[in-house]
Amino acid sequence: MEEIMSLTSHSSFDLGDVPLLSGETLPNAQLAYKTYGRLNAAGDNVVVLPTFFTGTHRRNEGFFGPGRAIDPEHHFVVSINMFGNGLSTSPSHAARGEQGAWPSGVTLYDNVQCQHRLLFDHLGVQRIALVAGWSMAGCQAYHWAALYPDLVDAIIPFCASAKTSPHNFVFLEGVKAALLADPRWDGRGGASSTRGLKAFARVYAGWAYSQTFFRDGYYRELGYESIEDLLVDWENDHVQHWNAHDLLAKIWSWQRSDISANPLYESNFQSALRAISARAIVIPCTQDLYFPPEDNRLEVNEMPNAELRPYDSPFGHCVANPGNDTEFEKFLDAAIHDVLQPTN
Repeated sequence: MEEIMSLTSHSSFDLGDVPLLSGETLPNAQLAYKTYGRLNAAGDNVVVLPTFFTGTHRRNEGFFGPGRAIDPEHHFVVSINMFGNGLSTSPSHAARGEQGAWPSGVTLYDNVQCQHRLLFDHLGVQRIALVAGWSMAGCQAYHWAALYPDLVDAIIPFCASAKTSPHNFVFLEGVKAALLADPRWDGRGGASSTRGLKAFARVYAGWAYSQTFFRDGYYRELGYESIEDLLVDWENDHVQHWNAHDLLAKIWSWQRSDISANPLYESNFQSALRAISARAIVIPCTQDLYFPPEDNRLEVNEMPNAELRPYDSPFGHCVANPGNDTEFEKFLDAAIHDVLQPTN
């Protein structure tokens, strides 16, 4: 059984050369992950938390803890870093010559296939009680439920979707264009100047919160005295913590997120949704500019065991960022409790 690990450590699982959905190969691939709690004798007290766009396993720690709905005292929590996030195999590694050439793109299907290997071939998991996550992590939760309906009991995607919408695709084209407009962008794997990362951050921040958030000054609740303070903080975060090539790799994955774009469903999106037998509570934020409730409503209508449970907040997509809204934390925990302990 997997033992409790220290708060500062994480492990890496060697995958070898991974054949991708595109037909290319991801060489010498590794998944970075961290576990919390212990796997029970049945191997089924497992909660999987993939990572989101600018997240690592450390930021996932804001979604669980002692006394919360996901509690390592009772659950074996496995937090898995997505390819491209700088901890699992990423273009920034390839740029340093550590992993070999980066392929044209890695899909969320590829991520989940490798996560399955980690869980079932390496960690001894027999069944998954819950896959949950924010944003791109929630998109991976949808993938888990569609690709492995016989292994997943429940999912909670929040501020996410089963398929990236055309409008979401266009938003991502905008932030990508801001990054690539940097005159020092080399396009070959080296670092860009800070100019492109700062431009990316400013465009991205404008979509992360709602119109109400900026109009009514909710940024002050996050400790910012002005909108400019918020934008500068986003700039600094991206310059200090993110590699431009890693961001582009994850944008590629996000833009092509689709639970049906694989050999199992052959792009039949309705069929993929209908195959999700897991108990599902889908949580959109009503003021999310990326993943509006309307898209989720269409999905839930096709899922046989799903509920749409919207949450209203001017924090928009960032309502789910740990620490932003304590009421959302309670709302999320209530939903997790409901799917983990369904009434008969």
